Amino acid sequence: MPTANFQNLRVLTLESRRAAELATLIAKYGGQPVVAPALREVPLESNLAALDFAAELLLDEIDIAVFLTGAGVRALFDVLAQAHPGDEVRAALSRVRVAARGPKPSNVLRELKVPVWVTAPEPNTWRELLAAMDARQSEQPIAGARIAVQEYGVPNQELLDALEGRGASVMQVPVYKWALPDDLAPLERAVSAIASGDIDVLMLTSGIQLAHLWQVVEMMDCEAAFRKGLASTFLASIGPTTSEEIARRGLTADLEASHPKLGFLVKEAAEQAVAYCAAGRAVPGTR
Repeated sequence: MPTANFQNLRVLTLESRRAAELATLIAKYGGQPVVAPALREVPLESNLAALDFAAELLLDEIDIAVFLTGAGVRALFDVLAQAHPGDEVRAALSRVRVAARGPKPSNVLRELKVPVWVTAPEPNTWRELLAAMDARQSEQPIAGARIAVQEYGVPNQELLDALEGRGASVMQVPVYKWALPDDLAPLERAVSAIASGDIDVLMLTSGIQLAHLWQVVEMMDCEAAFRKGLASTFLASIGPTTSEEIARRGLTADLEASHPKLGFLVKEAAEQAVAYCAAGRAVPGTR
């Protein structure tokens, strides 16, 4: 088993909410953390979709409610509590099948005393969630069902298409969106550092982080140099959903964490990155 130690490699994280925690973990494993938050969470200016969801829910017109993130669950309940104080919404949700994409939304729902019908197993992607719902169609068929899907930042079009392909009527419920940080200087410095070959490890904990980093690359008009720098950078992904976004950029993750958790991601990157960086890439730009 390789030793889990970055041996002073420079490790870039684009994490926002858990930036301090991730930087501490990187340092614990002997790395030099470089922090450049890529996201700013912005409540939607109009919450009409959330209010429409509540209206259908209270009329018992929703059969299945799908929740994709813990933060999204809390944000949705905050919005609905203003329009429907009391336990109306919670009582209505107890009458429908509630599906959660993993432990984070599931835990928040249970805190709110909302019964959870199915929870996606690891690695907690929409595929595991859909398979869990498919496995329990004897309790609630997807075909013909009215399904509300709480969105997080950007729509999960593959999940929406899969549900509609099974004959469901899907209601999208966006609650918040992601924006670039107000201060782009850390991201601009990160792009320049990658392009110059000064970052050894890029650690991604969500696909939207890479999408935002790429926006800054395009603003700086340096994609060729950035891709060349990435060719010698160890690219670590927290899980399949993030790896899919990496692949959409024509890249390949050098590591996908065995479990989609920060601790596993950092430890496994610390075990593998040193050997990778020592060997270098034989053909630059071939990710």
